[in-house]
Amino acid sequence: MKKRYSLFSLLYGKVILPLIGFALFGACRQDGSPSFTQVNDLMLNDSSYFETRGLNYFVFSNKYDAMFDDSKISAVEIIHHGLRTATNGDVRLNPTPGQWDKLPVFINRTVDKAAKRIDVSLEYPQYAFAYTLTGEARDGGFYLSVSADKVLPDSLVGVAGLNMEFFPPVFFGHSYLMDDRPGLFPTSAADNMTVINGIVEPTPMAAGTVIEIAPDAPSKHITIRTTLPDSKLMLFDGRNKQQNGTFVVRTLLPAGKTGKIAEWFIQAETNTRWLRTPTISYSQVGYHPAQQKMAVIELDKNDKPLSDITLYKVNADGSLTAALSSKPVIWGMYTRYNYLQFDFSQVEEPGIYKLAYGDQTSGPFPIDANVYQRAWYPTLDVFMPVQMDHMFVREAYRVWHGAAHLDDARQAPVNYSHWDGWSQGASTDNRFKPGQHIPGLNVGGWFDAGDFDIQTPSQQQTVQSLTDIWEEFAPAHDETTVDQQAHYTEIHLPDGKPDVLQQIEHGVLQLAAQVNAIGYAIPGINESHLYQYRHLGDAVTKTDGTAGNADDRMAFTNRTPALNYGTAAALAASARVLPALNPSLASEALRIAEFIWKDEHNRKAGKEEESPTPFNRFQQLTASECHAAFELWRATGNAMYKARVDELLPELTRQFNRNAALIVRLAPFMDDTFKQQVKPQIKAYIAQQTKLETLNPFGIGISLNSWAGNAMILRNGIINYQILKLFPELGSPELVFRNLNYIYGCHPYHNRSFVSGVGAQPKRVAYGNNRADHSFIPGGIVPGIRLLKPDFPENRDDYQFHWSENEYVIPLAPDYIYLVHAVNRLLE
Repeated sequence: MKKRYSLFSLLYGKVILPLIGFALFGACRQDGSPSFTQVNDLMLNDSSYFETRGLNYFVFSNKYDAMFDDSKISAVEIIHHGLRTATNGDVRLNPTPGQWDKLPVFINRTVDKAAKRIDVSLEYPQYAFAYTLTGEARDGGFYLSVSADKVLPDSLVGVAGLNMEFFPPVFFGHSYLMDDRPGLFPTSAADNMTVINGIVEPTPMAAGTVIEIAPDAPSKHITIRTTLPDSKLMLFDGRNKQQNGTFVVRTLLPAGKTGKIAEWFIQAETNTRWLRTPTISYSQVGYHPAQQKMAVIELDKNDKPLSDITLYKVNADGSLTAALSSKPVIWGMYTRYNYLQFDFSQVEEPGIYKLAYGDQTSGPFPIDANVYQRAWYPTLDVFMPVQMDHMFVREAYRVWHGAAHLDDARQAPVNYSHWDGWSQGASTDNRFKPGQHIPGLNVGGWFDAGDFDIQTPSQQQTVQSLTDIWEEFAPAHDETTVDQQAHYTEIHLPDGKPDVLQQIEHGVLQLAAQVNAIGYAIPGINESHLYQYRHLGDAVTKTDGTAGNADDRMAFTNRTPALNYGTAAALAASARVLPALNPSLASEALRIAEFIWKDEHNRKAGKEEESPTPFNRFQQLTASECHAAFELWRATGNAMYKARVDELLPELTRQFNRNAALIVRLAPFMDDTFKQQVKPQIKAYIAQQTKLETLNPFGIGISLNSWAGNAMILRNGIINYQILKLFPELGSPELVFRNLNYIYGCHPYHNRSFVSGVGAQPKRVAYGNNRADHSFIPGGIVPGIRLLKPDFPENRDDYQFHWSENEYVIPLAPDYIYLVHAVNRLLE
């Protein structure tokens, strides 16, 4: 409860902070030098979280993830000077819990604003242990306690504890004191391990009754002390058990006691004059001279807008010339920040520019007619080859991975629920028995995401999007060698064949193999064992390469019509473009697509089977069938398929927004009657898109869901481009440009480009299968900004393990390539 006015504090505010490029810890431009104190005058605000200047405590504002368990976005969390430094303050059954370790069940949450108190009821039903977690503001700090009406079950004695997790990168280079005994937070885990109830766990780094976390850094300094007799704190490093582990402060719950059984008093040192450093959001890639150029300034809600923002041109000798200066327009509040806008569209002279707002200066960016010409290269040249399954992938001196999963795959067991949300029903739905090897699946396909599974809906979407790219833009770009016979790919080595076509071929090989082996499209292929799913490193080392062994991946095979039609659509589309590269595969793809169509229509009518994976339950049978009919009609010219499209379209147009991507894609091939029928709906859709300017300062739809929304943003940009082609008088090129500018850095929280390797300041740490290396895959696109309820937008740039913010997924790659081509086409 001390107040600090040290020389270090003064230097920290005036010298060190302005050098930090990542705008979180603010310098006090208007309020003078920092004034640090550990006396926290917390209020419980209207958004039901605890708040004071520079400090927030969330108490179950966000619940545990229903699908992925521990997403490290729940329970009690600390947002300290604009950065979320701690999470998962709750009772846990491990010293350093991992993703699939046990979690309590949330029951209810009670907020008492007058008493500055939040009570949360939770339970571990399998242990018959219920408790109340309480957060309370008083005595100049925050009390976190656990209360129980019954004594701790014997099975949880020495097991259950009150935990709070602290993100390691925040505290690298900083110290801690445990009862005045000093230590440094290590950059890599180096602790002894022990065995608790047969499970290997780390031993404490330190133990005592009071811990000072980062006392050397006022903006990060947090004190936790126990308040109950015989209660101890322990500090653990969870990275001993899993690379996505955290530093954990833990107090074991006592045996034989009821009522308040654990309590901490937490104080965070805060700058009472703190202002979050302004973020200048803009396109890291730059701008075409002819497009709108809008920078967005993100301000702390306590900050006051400055009078001017200036655009400087960087001269050849390094000097700066003011190109435009004006007062930014106040847009207003969005989430927890205040936003300003600066329109510099009038500046069209090619060159390198920087933006300056107060003492903040942006990185360099070009204005030039060629800014987008090469922006998609890393995605096609590197990211997509790296994601190729069943291939040895080399890039110059580097081997990204060996030819993995050549032993694919065994039939998944029946009545089986997989930890990744997949399931196999009461039957295999085919001739293969549980555990039996299914031959022929060891070809083609891409790793779906940061892990190594094959999600069939993702494969379908990727093949379809690549086909759309070829049919719309025909990029003859060739920088990759692909040898399917040798299972070999080499990056930056041309082989005389267009890379887009070779990637289409790779996806088609997997989709065709599924139908040829099993008789229909399957949900996909995933790991057999949890230790394989958590595997980080070369995918070729996950299995032994010998088919039929227990380490083989599992094929999930429950049949669904929507999934089957999805494969038929992708194969029929690919059959139109593959003859130039692989005519025999093109013929095979069309044969299989027509086989699927006939097979589905010969089956007995009945309700659609439930999808056995969590990622394609949104699929709509009518839309899937219409899509398949449309692609088959275009591939064959058979009027039967066109007749079925005509029969299904009225149902699709009744839910226009849900089916907009399909409708605007097929509309150019329909007659004028249909085009005029949907024109009012398209006009209403464009009006909704335009209205987004009033909902957020970036003027596009931003996801409020549990997974960040870059996939939706890319898709909306594509839809708006296709509307422009169909009805130029209705659309607006800016509705296309904005979506790409958002991806490139004009978005909340920070101004990084979400495309690794693209832009002056792109994402350099992301959740790929190389995430343990704290690195990135060039050309990968991350999910983007996730809104932590109620009002905290986040995209961690220091902690890649939040998959909902930072995990690459394969379908975003071709959508991004398409959108860049669309923008180039509009600007030509």
